[in-house]
Amino acid sequence: MAKAIRFHRTGGPEVLVYDEVDLPDAGPGEVRVRHTAIGVNYIDTYHRSGLYPMPLPSGLGTEAAGVVVAVGPGVTDFKPGQRVGYCTTTLGAYSTERNVPDGKLIALPDGIDDRTAASVLLKGLTVQYLFRQTRRLQAGETILFHAAAGGVGLIACQWARALGVTVIGTVGSDDKAALARSKGCAHTIVYTRENFVDRVKVLTGGKGVPIVYDSVGKDTFPASLDCLQPRGLFVSFGNSSGPVESFNLGLLAQKGSLYATRPTLFTYASTPGTLRAMAAELFELILQGKVQADVRQTFPLRDAAEAHRALASRSTTGATVLLP
Repeated sequence: MAKAIRFHRTGGPEVLVYDEVDLPDAGPGEVRVRHTAIGVNYIDTYHRSGLYPMPLPSGLGTEAAGVVVAVGPGVTDFKPGQRVGYCTTTLGAYSTERNVPDGKLIALPDGIDDRTAASVLLKGLTVQYLFRQTRRLQAGETILFHAAAGGVGLIACQWARALGVTVIGTVGSDDKAALARSKGCAHTIVYTRENFVDRVKVLTGGKGVPIVYDSVGKDTFPASLDCLQPRGLFVSFGNSSGPVESFNLGLLAQKGSLYATRPTLFTYASTPGTLRAMAAELFELILQGKVQADVRQTFPLRDAAEAHRALASRSTTGATVLLP
């Protein structure tokens, strides 16, 4: 019998329960995967809390790595014993085994271990679409990246360094500042004691930056807009402090004919070909040593609630992984 973390009502970490689940055989186009490592991401807390509503009861998690146990009718790309990962399918990764559509799976190359894959796929592919598709960054540019010591932020710092892009990163403490700098963040701003708008203006000679990447949300808006150059781009891709409240689009005009977008990985990686091409670019950087996974916390699967408490307290750095 498979085991899974589920929730029957929305709320805090206490709503998560460790259940037995009756897993059917893999159906047409499905692959049964036995998990070896499961990624924990901030979006998981949005699903659990009800910020992103869904039918209940529900599983949780979208990212994991493991081994193919069986394939359903019509599956030709995968076979039992093959190592795979995924990060863009329906909820249910917080489990020992599950069935996954074959179009959502990514074959793991030699040199990418399971914990690395489970910790880096969603975060790394997020950075891929932010830096390579939302707007393709160019060497010599300077960007502002909020939460630079978080799981996505640390990958972003490394990827930007590989591209020749200068990162100004906001962080919550001196320890997190040191960590972000060690991964390639050129300038850190400890937002708990520094005004990040003023610091960005000083660091850029008053010009501001062409792009702000903001996964914090409520606490950093609309100040993030004040960091932008005229015609700059505000990229909101998360809500760790709460969602950005509705605002008059005229604000973008007032602050310099700005652009704003709210992209998601699930849109950018919507086809198997695109998903796997994005993963191939990420894997190549990892294999070249330009991006390193940074698993700093692990929890048993049954203790997923503790992992969520740690994430909500902002006491974590790097990536968190659940182990079945």
